[in-house]
Amino acid sequence: MLQKRLAGPGAATRKYDLITALGAHALSLDKHDQRLILRLITLLTARYNWGRDELCIGQREIAQLWSCNERTVKREMAKLRGLGWFRVKRQGARGRVTTYGLDADAMLTATRGIWPAIGSDFEVRLDAGSAAPEAEKVVPFPRADAATPPDMGAGDEWALAQAVLYQQDKGQFGAWLRALVRVGRAGGRLTLRAPSRFHAAYVQTHLSQTILTACQSVDDSVGSVEVIA
Repeated sequence: MLQKRLAGPGAATRKYDLITALGAHALSLDKHDQRLILRLITLLTARYNWGRDELCIGQREIAQLWSCNERTVKREMAKLRGLGWFRVKRQGARGRVTTYGLDADAMLTATRGIWPAIGSDFEVRLDAGSAAPEAEKVVPFPRADAATPPDMGAGDEWALAQAVLYQQDKGQFGAWLRALVRVGRAGGRLTLRAPSRFHAAYVQTHLSQTILTACQSVDDSVGSVEVIA
């Protein structure tokens, strides 16, 4: 589809096509998804560095741009990462903000169903851009990490954190984290239930910090995670 970096000859057209696809896709969805995609489009047009393929902006500035609070920014950015539309290029640390890159192909794949409504010329143009050389047309073998992404519909901290964890390591998520069920929340402690005592012990020992970091990336009031069987 689109080149990974939207820069160089023809870049303006490719950017326009991407934003058109996102806008039309948003209008076919409910108001919550529409708002998420509108926020994304505003972020891309206002602050994305297309030449460097990166977004480097603090949560406070995003909150001002979106007219919301920083907690909402955390949750919305987690959703975009969960969709695979944004990826972390450099994790923020010691006062530095996190740097993101976008995956234009993932965005276009998600919006493909709306292309015919935009116009046959639009559909033909993007299909032509996605054509691969014959030598590269290989049928991929199904992999365990290509499982269905987690459902973010619940909107709680674990639903959003699962989406982040899925994008970070699909194999690990499928093997150990998908089966964890949210039991409840007591203050800053989030409790998850594993399908067996062995499963719970493994996750608590080896993956608890990974889970906590993902949860805090969407809700900084999470102070600890307990995994029970």
